[in-house]
Amino acid sequence: MAESPLSDFLRSYLTVGIFASLGFILVGLLVLIAWMIRPDRRQAQKYISYESGVDPVGDLWSQSQIRYYIFALLFVIFDVEVVFLFPWSTQLEAFGAFGLWHMFFFIFVLLLSLIYAWRKGVLRWA
Repeated sequence: MAESPLSDFLRSYLTVGIFASLGFILVGLLVLIAWMIRPDRRQAQKYISYESGVDPVGDLWSQSQIRYYIFALLFVIFDVEVVFLFPWSTQLEAFGAFGLWHMFFFIFVLLLSLIYAWRKGVLRWA
C-alpha cells in the first residue's frame, strides 16, 4: 500500500483547519442572513443615550473624577494580591519557616502600600 502524502500530524491540522473554516463560513452566513432579514426603520429615539429608562439631560460628555478609578484600581490590586494567599495557605506545611517569613514580608509590603495610599488620601471616597 502506498504511503499517503500527508502525515497523520498534518492530517490532524487539516481537520482542525476544515472545521475552523466551516465555523467561520457558518457564522458569516448567519450574520449575512440576519442583516438581510432585519427590519430597518430609522427613528430619532434610537440614537439618543439610554440611562436606565431615564431621559438624558444635559450634555453627552461629563467628566468623572480620577479618584474613583484609582480607588477601583487599588481594589483590583489588593484583590489580586489576596488571591496569592490561598495557594500559600494550602501549602504552608510544605513551605515551612521559609515560606512563612516570605509571606510575612509579602503582607508587610501590602500593608505599607495600604498605609501609603491611606496617607495620600486615595481611600477617601467623597
